[in-house]
Amino acid sequence: MQTEFTNETGQTGIAKCRTGIRGLDEITGGGLPRGRPTLIGGAAGCGKTLLAMEFVVRGARDFDEPGVFMAFEESEEELIANVESLGFALGTLVAQNRILLDGVRIERGEIEETGEYDLEGLFVRLGSAIAEVGAKRVALDGIDALFAALPSESIVRAELRRLFRWLKDQGVTAVITGEQGEKTLTRHGLEEYVSDCVIFLDHRMTNQVATRRLRIVKYRGSRHGTNEYPTLIDEAGFSVLPISSVSLSHHVSRERISTGIPRLDTMLGGRGYYKGSSVLVSGTSGAGKSSIATAFADGICRQGERCLLWSSEESPDQILRNMASIGFDLQPHIDRGLLVCHAVRPTLYGLENHLVSLHRLVESIRPAAVILDPITSFAAVGDTAEVKTMLTRIIDFLKGAGITALFTSLTQGAEPTQLERTDEGVSSLIDTWLLLQMVQSAGERNLDFGHFRASAGGPRGARSDGDRPD
Repeated sequence: MQTEFTNETGQTGIAKCRTGIRGLDEITGGGLPRGRPTLIGGAAGCGKTLLAMEFVVRGARDFDEPGVFMAFEESEEELIANVESLGFALGTLVAQNRILLDGVRIERGEIEETGEYDLEGLFVRLGSAIAEVGAKRVALDGIDALFAALPSESIVRAELRRLFRWLKDQGVTAVITGEQGEKTLTRHGLEEYVSDCVIFLDHRMTNQVATRRLRIVKYRGSRHGTNEYPTLIDEAGFSVLPISSVSLSHHVSRERISTGIPRLDTMLGGRGYYKGSSVLVSGTSGAGKSSIATAFADGICRQGERCLLWSSEESPDQILRNMASIGFDLQPHIDRGLLVCHAVRPTLYGLENHLVSLHRLVESIRPAAVILDPITSFAAVGDTAEVKTMLTRIIDFLKGAGITALFTSLTQGAEPTQLERTDEGVSSLIDTWLLLQMVQSAGERNLDFGHFRASAGGPRGARSDGDRPD
């Protein structure tokens, strides 16, 4: 059995089996250890079965590697029905003999103990299934049920070791799921020690909002990501975002892009923002932050490029109505597919899920610009540190993709010390920061631009004329 490979640098390492699961292959350095067992642990509802099933399905569908999925808690019919909503044609793959499903029922009342307990019967059954479809991948879902009736820990340990060794001898890449114990990763606390790779899934509640995360606890013979990574389960299946691996190595553009407002372009050196940079527009309520953002979106679309407008406070229809009152007709841009309005309340789900959703929207739309209006609303989901971490990842992601990002932020209070800071704590990461103020004089209220970044007030690395247009 081939268990080694030589990478581009000439170094030898273990062979990897690509999962096809978005993000997981990246943080594992190419996939799961080929020909070795991987343990997936976690509490109920964290996505263990789905991850194991997607590994088998994608192997049969995308990599021509047939698989066996043996479940100890669900029947074949239940498994097919459960993944139907994810777009996995599991029934078709079974009919084509590319995947074999086997539901094993283990009832304590039906077990009669005679002699020593061993897994010979399981080996015969699983071996027959592997031979029937020529399986390269195997998933054992709910292994806890297999040993639940055993009173002796020594027998459990011995049979676990034998099971993992048997899987290696078969030359299959195996994924095994197990429930989390009280103080251990798994119920028996033994599986993680005999597994070559251990992945832990977590489904936690923060501020009454559920979030899912994944962590690679160990990976023998391979480098891997060690942080917690946000995960998402939706109609596309299981996704992992290796966002914390983003480094400060992205390229920057010298090209400029219009703000959509001629006088504001003049203030910024006559050419607007740097393409691919990050822009923050802050100010009190009613100062015109959304109007500045809309002008930018309108300018992008008029140039024939796409723009993603992420709204946390207004519906698309409300945005169209309100912006039409100040001369912006956005409907033609939407009809042409140049402007995509995504409106969602931040409290709908956790920060990580918002982050994953943004990644997917950007990948499907491929916009030239992204607008988040406002980022202040994310404070309802997480604390300042969590929001800052999320926004930092968004900024890095968009910069790495060369996408110009514009964020609006609500400022509380009118004192200079309150205006010249952001509650999200991301101002130091921003390339261009515009501050909008309502100035009252001669019985009138007028909009005034204050702007930060570089001594002349333009974007970082740029000169401007220092004007403050009304």
